[in-house]
Amino acid sequence: MEPEKPGGTPPDAQVLIVGAGPTGLVLALWLTRLGTRVRIIDKTAEPGTTSRAVAVAARTLELYAQVHLAQALVDGGMRVAGVNLWTQGTRAARLPIGNLGQGLTPFPYMLVYPQDAHERLLADTLASLGVQVERRTELVKFEERGDAVEATLKNAGGSEETCRAAYIAGCDGAHSTVRETLGIGFPGGTYSSVFYVADAEAAGPAVNGEIHLELEDADFLAVFPMKAAGHVRLIGSVSAEQGEQKKEFTFADVGKRVIERLKLDIRHVNWFSTYHVHHRVAAKFRQGRAFLLGDAAHIHSPVGGQGMNTGIGDAVNLSWKLAAVVAGNAPDKVLDTYEVERIAFARRLVATTDRVFTVVTKNGAIARLVRTRLAPAVLPLAFRTSALRRFLFRTVSQTAIQYRDSALSEGSAGRVFGGDRLPWVELSPGRDNFEPLTALAWQAHVYGEPGAGVETTCAALNLPLHTFGWTTAMEHAGFTRGAVYVVRPDGYVAMADDSAGGTNLGRYFLQRSLIR
Repeated sequence: MEPEKPGGTPPDAQVLIVGAGPTGLVLALWLTRLGTRVRIIDKTAEPGTTSRAVAVAARTLELYAQVHLAQALVDGGMRVAGVNLWTQGTRAARLPIGNLGQGLTPFPYMLVYPQDAHERLLADTLASLGVQVERRTELVKFEERGDAVEATLKNAGGSEETCRAAYIAGCDGAHSTVRETLGIGFPGGTYSSVFYVADAEAAGPAVNGEIHLELEDADFLAVFPMKAAGHVRLIGSVSAEQGEQKKEFTFADVGKRVIERLKLDIRHVNWFSTYHVHHRVAAKFRQGRAFLLGDAAHIHSPVGGQGMNTGIGDAVNLSWKLAAVVAGNAPDKVLDTYEVERIAFARRLVATTDRVFTVVTKNGAIARLVRTRLAPAVLPLAFRTSALRRFLFRTVSQTAIQYRDSALSEGSAGRVFGGDRLPWVELSPGRDNFEPLTALAWQAHVYGEPGAGVETTCAALNLPLHTFGWTTAMEHAGFTRGAVYVVRPDGYVAMADDSAGGTNLGRYFLQRSLIR
């Protein structure tokens, strides 16, 4: 139940969201779709225009499909067919990635869609639902008072107001006011390199709609294609020597290297920005009625394009749990599963990207040999192995993320465990088993004929039951014929049960005090 102000008036919001980047916007969007009243504030006057995130993972698109947003990104983005490796000013190898995840997801490709456009789309969608981002509004402080959070906000004119909410969500970046107010540690470190990102109009062999990586030296350099013809996004690191010589950089400091090594003809630079990269994970993601998400909870190197997508995953994971609790349909302890499910992945991700980034940027003869000789020779051969292609796609696309250790996860049937992402199966051209997920609600799936009593039990629980005629594709995806799969609102399997009659369904919800 939502708390009330003294005198019986309702709070200003059920959830106060601090930060209007992709993480905060997605949290606001999902909560709004789930009927939860939100306020979302951001201290900046305008959305960012020099964003560095460009890759949208397949899992993010799957989550967006649940709220009818995926197609807009696909239409406005750029599907990448290949990754090219360059050494000594020459293209040394090409890795075909066009449909790397074929059969695993409705989005089997890598999509490039810049973060600034991404944020505009999310904000516009949120506005169409009646929620506006309150810009030039800053969180000054907050504290928990009984069954609510009281936050002091400062607007553009410098005046302050008190906002009362049931929960507060810190989506306010690496220097999070929410995290600092809570006193939560943010252990890790900072890479010594200075990184840059630039939006440029260019021509040349590296402007062909694909990704290009230069491996010659220990300085990271990548070219990403943009939708507009001749536009590319450059991401790279400044050499150690340059980093020691000056603190402020322009494109002139790095442009010569880009031109020489990737044979780019730079026609115009629309914008250029530099930044430092950290590798940190917050000590905890929840403290009382406050939560940390996105860069406020974890930051890491740009390897693999995982940062923005991970924050979006945080937002979706927390949103349906918050919505259920404020509506009185779940106990507060359900919110504890947010940290359990997301912090383990964040720690693995930071450790993995740190190791890869260290190899990519390491100095020395051996490291250079690995980058310039072994990688271009071995990777194309490895890509011929279907098992490796599948593994790489599932890792980078975030479709491999699972929550098997969560208190919300139970059982197994076939190769599908409670806590796994629901495997995708195409039913017919343009139709799949993900269609019911647009309800953003708990549901049961049966692939094949349901056992006796399953329909009756689901009806008694007010749990929508979706049955799918059995096909061999379902067996290949890991399903057991006739088993019951309880699916969470975020598309993860909560319980997999191959016992007859669905007798475990009622017990699953009763034990967790979940109201259907």
